[in-house]
Amino acid sequence: MSGGDTQGRVFYRNLRKVYPVAARGEGIYIYDTEGKAYIDGSGGAAVASIGHGVKEIASAMAAQLDLLAFCHGSQFTSRAAVDLAEKLLAMSPPGMNRVYFLSGGSEAVETAVKMARQYQSDRGKPTKYKVISRWTSFHGNTLGALALGGHTGRRRYYLPLIPHTPHIVPAYCYRCPYGRTPETCRLECADALEEAILYEGPDSVSAFLAEPVVGATAGCLVPKDGYFQRIREICDRYDCLLIADEVMTGIGRTGRNFALDHWGVRPDMIVCAKGLGAGYYPINAVVTTEEIHRVIKEGNGIFVHGHTYSQNPLGCAAALAVLAYIERHDLVRRSAEMGAYLLEGLRRLEEIPIVGDVRGLGLFAGVEFVVDKEKKTPFDPSLKVNTVIANKAFAKGLIVYPGGGGADGIRGDHVLIAPPFTIEEGQIDTLVEILGEAVLETERDLRR
Repeated sequence: MSGGDTQGRVFYRNLRKVYPVAARGEGIYIYDTEGKAYIDGSGGAAVASIGHGVKEIASAMAAQLDLLAFCHGSQFTSRAAVDLAEKLLAMSPPGMNRVYFLSGGSEAVETAVKMARQYQSDRGKPTKYKVISRWTSFHGNTLGALALGGHTGRRRYYLPLIPHTPHIVPAYCYRCPYGRTPETCRLECADALEEAILYEGPDSVSAFLAEPVVGATAGCLVPKDGYFQRIREICDRYDCLLIADEVMTGIGRTGRNFALDHWGVRPDMIVCAKGLGAGYYPINAVVTTEEIHRVIKEGNGIFVHGHTYSQNPLGCAAALAVLAYIERHDLVRRSAEMGAYLLEGLRRLEEIPIVGDVRGLGLFAGVEFVVDKEKKTPFDPSLKVNTVIANKAFAKGLIVYPGGGGADGIRGDHVLIAPPFTIEEGQIDTLVEILGEAVLETERDLRR
């Protein structure tokens, strides 16, 4: 960068935006080159779970760099990979016994889908290949993961390129597709899976993929108790694997190791990502059962899949240090405790006319915005209410994660809040205060 050009020749996501230059991070804060501090109220994109600038992680990575930065997973294993698998499995539900390491969440989702397909084929059921997922979901930005996602706005540019996959309705209590209230709910949204399996043909369905708590596309949709228990029953009834996309929710984000732990449900595969490396290195994983590993080992013998940075030793060393730090400081419990305090604070925003719903689990919360509270009418998407609110908060020194399209794929505005687990009560108070100011200012502007 020279001559005052801070943007350089980088091809940015938003080509019309001028980005401040991030200089350093410390705790829950990111500082730009002008010295301005920003509360990382979304952990980037629910990534920075242990905060920025943790010296123990840097030291662990430096120690691994002194030994070995890279070896290819088709040629070697490493002590870091072996130890990380043991540590991660110790945090996983009973019965999860194998780990496949990768670099990105989209990679991991597609890995799980391919693993499910090979498992079905190697066990003598080659007709089982379809993966059912849900609308109002996000599973990644590669074409395969995008096909499984259920967000119209993210998909429509690329529809000619992505294969059709079956989708069912989400568990969206605020906008129940069946017009139910929590008191009258019969979990019809879970029974929709059985209907889809029967419609597609049980002999053709390989797996069901779902986020236990929906993140980016709708802002922390927490299902009703009983939903995932019924989903598990349906998957078992029709010999269908349950893949839990815990890319955002895994490793303590919801106040448990994994979000499905809240309901005592063990999936057949867990995709975990962001909180595993906590932003210190891009590492993700598919955690699976011994049965799936055994079938593939005794079948083809080789999982026909791989990526250059699978089980990279530097990434594994970083993640191992992250998990050790979380355990040493009891941060999963802290996520639950601070999450309850955060949700209590955010619910005070419900007094603002455009705040339709506040929801959350652990340090994972969403605020949805509406024109009319009684009718739950979404804003015209051209107003970009979620972006306006996020930009106002950003200018005040708070980072939140804006999203749209939750209501019907195009309409609907929310912001997602997912700060580091190390956040203090006073910092939460500041977060809520700044967000409230941004929402109030937006509400006033919209009335003019």
